[in-house]
Amino acid sequence: MDKSKRKELQEEYKQIKTYMGAIQITNKISGKIYIDSFSNLKNKWFTLQMQLDMGRFANAALQKDWTELGAESFSYEVLEQKEADEMADIKWECKQMLKQWLDKLQPYEDKGYNKPLLR
Repeated sequence: MDKSKRKELQEEYKQIKTYMGAIQITNKISGKIYIDSFSNLKNKWFTLQMQLDMGRFANAALQKDWTELGAESFSYEVLEQKEADEMADIKWECKQMLKQWLDKLQPYEDKGYNKPLLR
């Protein structure tokens, strides 16, 4: 690849917008939900499904239900997204977004897979 084409492709790549946001995974059978936030939502559902299919998801209760019920028993939804390049501190913004959705939806105990945040 010549240098001008490479430079053109690099510039195009820089123009691709990335989005941070909060997501929800819903158990369609029990109604339980899992809420999380990520600094880059691109292909996030694919990544999460792969972790769950491999038995390596961080949340043990969700992993157990996924293994027992199968992928078709769950749905994925982006609750909120923002352009990541607009944010100065993406990590802090993600934490704030997550906190807001956890406060709103209360996905704890019988309602969800999350554990309450320590304040």
